[in-house]
Amino acid sequence: MSDNAISQIAVAVEEFERERVPDRATRGLKSFLGMFAGEHVAGTELLIGPLFVVHGVTAFDLLVGLLVGNLLAVLTWTFVTAPIAVKHRFTLYYQLEKIGGRKLVKIYNVANGVLWCCVGAAMIYVSATAIAVPLHCRMPALNDWLPSGPGLAITVFLTGLVFTYFAACGYEALAHFANIASPWMVVLFAVLGISALPELGIHSLADFWAVANKSIWPGHAAAGRIHFTFWHIMFFSWFGNMAWHWGMGDLSVFRYAKKYTYGFASAAGMFFGHYMAWICAGLLYAVQVSRNGADTAITPGALASGVAGWAGIVLVLVAGWTTANPILYRAGLAFQSLRASWSRVHVTVAAGVIASAVAIFPGLCSKFLDIAALYGLALCPMGAVIFVDHYFMRRSNLLDFYAERAGLDGWWPPIAAWLLALGACVVMNLGFGFQIFFLGLPGWLIAGILYLIMSKAAQNRTIIHSVKP
Repeated sequence: MSDNAISQIAVAVEEFERERVPDRATRGLKSFLGMFAGEHVAGTELLIGPLFVVHGVTAFDLLVGLLVGNLLAVLTWTFVTAPIAVKHRFTLYYQLEKIGGRKLVKIYNVANGVLWCCVGAAMIYVSATAIAVPLHCRMPALNDWLPSGPGLAITVFLTGLVFTYFAACGYEALAHFANIASPWMVVLFAVLGISALPELGIHSLADFWAVANKSIWPGHAAAGRIHFTFWHIMFFSWFGNMAWHWGMGDLSVFRYAKKYTYGFASAAGMFFGHYMAWICAGLLYAVQVSRNGADTAITPGALASGVAGWAGIVLVLVAGWTTANPILYRAGLAFQSLRASWSRVHVTVAAGVIASAVAIFPGLCSKFLDIAALYGLALCPMGAVIFVDHYFMRRSNLLDFYAERAGLDGWWPPIAAWLLALGACVVMNLGFGFQIFFLGLPGWLIAGILYLIMSKAAQNRTIIHSVKP
């Protein structure tokens, strides 16, 4: 992308990175329905659905666990994230700066941007596997970490550069693209799943349960994989996007919402994407294995094209694209917050190039469940800091947005709470055997409690009494 093209985008896009979103710029419900459906009815569903099969989940545990977990995720977006976003209308990063000061929050923003680049890389890889099918690139096996050849590596990198351009165009472009793509993606995911049923021997509802338990989700984990239960599925579907809701990542999106109840728009992504699409993806993987028991590779482009041909290829390409766009947008906001003079557009381009390079390595996708859980765990404690700052500081006779009010560049309680909470999670994992899929909520609660305690000990009483409520 040329400097001239980047400059033109920067002039045309107004993103309110360091100010409250004005009422004139707020958006209606349709914008959020389209974005959530586009982001969560995505190519990565063709990673997650098959990985559930690889981890040996049973049909009952999958279907019921997804129902409960996705409902909890929608409620969290609606009643935890969206009210704070609509109240202040700041990006996540600017709000953290007001709470913790710029110097300390920079550490968090670097971690945030890096992790979002990794997740965006997985989205880029998913779409690139669709382009690689007609190019006849050699695909990696299930447990390969290195690129399978130069053809696939080049395809992945160039795909990432195209996605980066659209992410740099800002929120309006993302919402417009998602609204166009999401309706037919939902339909095509359903069609792909239905198309797989006859080949699996399912010709009626009566056939489904028996075949589901025997051939689709038989409950046998692959070698070296953790066996998944109802609780793994429920917590993963709730916490898989923990950084967005409990971690407050979607403050940056819902700051454009007219009402906090637009948080219910997340149901469009959770139930069309994280319910229907994950199930349909499992069906496609079952078809692949039924055709060739030795073919256990999870490459979304090949999975979809094996059932639907070119329609499947187009689905995977666009589905990965609609997910990569907002992820790279968020990464750009994270890095841009490090220095006010930096252009969000230029920084988003840099983040996209990094993500495109990381996407070349397929091992990122074969371990995507672990990466998604780690991502949420690493970022969500700072969401607890925001939650406590919003709801409990004034009630405890303390100041919210303390760093801004006290004129501090650095305020240590938020970062200390974050790091100590992560340390506690490491101890629970390594010392007591708690799996990473179950650590998100304990980490969030520990961070919130520590932040409140440390703020009470550290806030200057003279400053508190000098600031009007």
